[in-house]
Amino acid sequence: MLNRKSFIRQAALSAGAIMAGPALAEAADYLNPVKLTILHTNDTHSRLDPFPMDGGRNQGLGGIAARSGLIKQVRAEEEHVLLLDAGDIFQGTPYFNIYKGEPEIKAMTNLGYDACTIGNHDFDAGMENLATQLTQHASFPMLVANYDFTGTPMEGKTEPYKIFKKGRLKIGVFGVGIEGRGLIPDSLFGATKYLDPVQKANETAATLRRDKKCDMVICLSHLGYQYKESNKVSDEVLAKETENIDLIIGGHTHTFLDNPVEFKSKKGEQVIVNQVGFAGIILGRLDFEFSKFSGKKLSKNHNLTVSPKTGG
Repeated sequence: MLNRKSFIRQAALSAGAIMAGPALAEAADYLNPVKLTILHTNDTHSRLDPFPMDGGRNQGLGGIAARSGLIKQVRAEEEHVLLLDAGDIFQGTPYFNIYKGEPEIKAMTNLGYDACTIGNHDFDAGMENLATQLTQHASFPMLVANYDFTGTPMEGKTEPYKIFKKGRLKIGVFGVGIEGRGLIPDSLFGATKYLDPVQKANETAATLRRDKKCDMVICLSHLGYQYKESNKVSDEVLAKETENIDLIIGGHTHTFLDNPVEFKSKKGEQVIVNQVGFAGIILGRLDFEFSKFSGKKLSKNHNLTVSPKTGG
């Protein structure tokens, strides 16, 4: 049995531990980093099967089954994962010619994609078809901030951005699309209004960073990596002419980057750009660490080759 002094001492220690609890938790939160793994694709172009074993340089690579195996493996190993796509889901194999995008969207739903943006070839069977495929088969949003679809079949079928909660992190993701005039037939692009991607990216990124207090801002871009023409907006231009964007996941130019490229924003801050070719033969992987002590940093990048051997 406790005497009076022992009881008072133990009660005081218990009360101190309770009061210190939040402080200790806050200290741990301050020192211990949170890891975020970003997986991404672009320009998969209806390539649901691997390339045939015909002696070509890509033989045996790609395919939904192998990609699914890789994604499942990463999700089993990592707590916080985002799976994103930078557009041109459609066009390139008979699957699209026959089924108009239904199996592609269903496959992305089954793989658990978190979001995608729109590519120019996603218009190839018309806006009404794209709207139908998204409405009936997509469990993920299509994000695009610089297309105004008012008065078209795509009105209300896209969102400018979406915020994802991963542990204590808030990750803001938005999309920008390429100029459609001259690239997409007028009969397919219809009354879509193309808005300046740099201006809309700046506006959207500011909303995500300042108003929504996101810890990271990601742009899904179908603008293309780089161009010789000075009048074309590319991912490089977007990175240099905007603020508040941490990562640009690109598409359209089918650029295979062995490693992400770093640019400086208008404010002199780091912007990382990555793109992983085409046809789903590479699954991009970027691992970021976030801590209140050292901020956020890219801790590791390792593009994953998609094949039966790697995908299980």
